[in-house]
Amino acid sequence: MSKGRLSDAALRSLISEVRGKAPAAAATAAAPEPRRHDTAFETLPGYDTLRMQRAAADLLGIPSPFFRTHEKRAGAVSRIAGQQVINFASYDYLGLNGHPAVGAAAKAAVDEFGTSVSASRLVAGERPFHAALERRLAEFHGVEDAVVFVSGHATNVAAIGQITRPADLILHDALIHNSVITGAQLSGAQRRSFPHNDLDTLEAILAAERDRWQRVLIVVESLYSMDGDIIDLPRLVALKQRFGAWLMVDEAHGLGVLGPTGRGIAEVAGIDPRQVDIWMGTMSKTLASCGGYIAGPAALVEYLKLMASGFVYSVGMPAPATMAALTALELVMADADGRVARLQANSRRFLERARAAGLDTGPAQGHAIIPIILGDSLQAVLLSNRLLERGINVSPIVHPAVPEKSARLRCFVTSEHTSDQIDRAVAIIAEEWEALRREAPAMARLGAVARG
Repeated sequence: MSKGRLSDAALRSLISEVRGKAPAAAATAAAPEPRRHDTAFETLPGYDTLRMQRAAADLLGIPSPFFRTHEKRAGAVSRIAGQQVINFASYDYLGLNGHPAVGAAAKAAVDEFGTSVSASRLVAGERPFHAALERRLAEFHGVEDAVVFVSGHATNVAAIGQITRPADLILHDALIHNSVITGAQLSGAQRRSFPHNDLDTLEAILAAERDRWQRVLIVVESLYSMDGDIIDLPRLVALKQRFGAWLMVDEAHGLGVLGPTGRGIAEVAGIDPRQVDIWMGTMSKTLASCGGYIAGPAALVEYLKLMASGFVYSVGMPAPATMAALTALELVMADADGRVARLQANSRRFLERARAAGLDTGPAQGHAIIPIILGDSLQAVLLSNRLLERGINVSPIVHPAVPEKSARLRCFVTSEHTSDQIDRAVAIIAEEWEALRREAPAMARLGAVARG
């Protein structure tokens, strides 16, 4: 036998050995570990965190400040657990929820059209009141046309998801509403955020990135719902014109709040509203109803009505909700009883009193939304509960809705709050916050124990 060469007998023996082992190896390869089939909802991402938070609250004896049941109409005052409270937790900025004319319009609409249009507007759900509301929304914003959706959140999701594509870029403020982010994800477009109200960074991104993308959409809110500050609309318009981008402004919290007559951020800035490509808004706040809308060029509205899945495949707005919103909008546009000016005066009063009391109101500018920055989620919950005991209803905003160091109370001021209610509420907030800060070291130890 040559060196390095097996004899025939040795070769046959080796082949036999390998063949004998092959089935076992194949069987091993074909039988991986069984894949785990998760069918329990408790395995969903984030559920463990919710359970730990609930256990910590139970250990500390802290009632949940969420899902509080209002036992009557929630305006400047409400009733919770049988107690009348001063309410700073509702979006009813001009007190139109419960206005006699709004209620009468909704009741009359039920009598004539029922409680549902029972179909998508595209096929069988179109009613005269839909077009009437859309015409008035377009007039309110000073643009060509508008389209109404059954949900404010779905409005941003459907519109942004429809008009942008993977070849496009969406630039949005870091504090933009979740619905904008969800719409951007649906679209497949590239998405980038810029620091809150930092238009220098936005400009730098546009300068570096614009030519790489087919379309660029800039999305901002006119009045930010967490911080209560507004945008620099003239500069945003200049940037979008310079770089050839679309500008979308979310006026959900600005309608009826901003500007001498409540016409929004364009009125504040003295800007022709047609210089903004897309206006978005909701009917669930100042307009005392529900749903959302897009207002802008007629071509945009026509496209969304025929192409946006959130419109095409959703039932049309029901008659009572539509007529409530339309009547509320008429009241805003007439403003016969000075509600806009009252709201603005009340907002300035709340902000001035809060700052004088040493409360941290962040960047708030006195436009209906006044945050009280506390910096700790546990303390925000505790303070909210203590305030409720003293007849003040204010909701806490905690992590992950905001960064942990930015946990806060968020106060919504309305035209219907009285000066005495505002002064009393601010005084009680300051008093209870000071007491809670004195207890902070002990609370921190308890929190550490609760977190394990």
